[in-house]
Amino acid sequence: MRVLAGLAVLAIGAPVLAQTQADAYYDPAEMQAARDALRHSHGAAINWMVLGERLEYDIDDESVLVWEGQGWVGGDINKVWFKTEGEAEDGGVEDFELQALYSRAIASFWDVQVGLRQDFEPASRNWGVVGVQGLAPYWFELDAALFVSEEGDVATRIEAEYDLRLTQRLILQPRLELNAALTRDDTAGVGSGLTTSQFGLRLRYEFRREFAPYLGFAWSRAHGDTRQLADRPDRNSVLLGLRFWF
Repeated sequence: MRVLAGLAVLAIGAPVLAQTQADAYYDPAEMQAARDALRHSHGAAINWMVLGERLEYDIDDESVLVWEGQGWVGGDINKVWFKTEGEAEDGGVEDFELQALYSRAIASFWDVQVGLRQDFEPASRNWGVVGVQGLAPYWFELDAALFVSEEGDVATRIEAEYDLRLTQRLILQPRLELNAALTRDDTAGVGSGLTTSQFGLRLRYEFRREFAPYLGFAWSRAHGDTRQLADRPDRNSVLLGLRFWF
């Protein structure tokens, strides 16, 4: 039918082939106005998402619970992001931070983010945040941020993840996180230089895209001065967790 409509348009001397069936009947100016309105309405839509990236127990030490999550609300270009991560042990919260960020798209799949971070444990502290988040070539997910505290301390964090699809539902995810600081902070148990590195492998099964339990392994190391301040400078963990989004 579309081919016949295109031939009919050519028969009456139209310069181009119809893009859709409607182009064969409606004025080109009206069709262009309709397309412009559609793009404008779609681009102005407000959407949101909540992602529970990690909610996991250490099987070797069942008293440890770790979480990491993020969410956003906004349009295609401008969004407000919320991020949180932390760790609880023996029923008490050992680490807990919350970030509120303004995010703006600067390129395809890349956002620049600025905002505030509040640490609640192990010590209460406020930070300014500037960072980038996006999808690098070969489908690596990257999240890099620079933090400056109200006391002038400077720290940085880089996270990288990759989803290796073994099947349509079974996904192996390597994950690497590096933390560094410019100054020593005995209260927070952080030395200067590279402070900690974490590497993990998580194998998840997506019963649905939004619901995926996983089994994994994680290796954590403290470095430099931080190693002297840490209670557990090295940790190897067998993990049972859940990844979800809505």
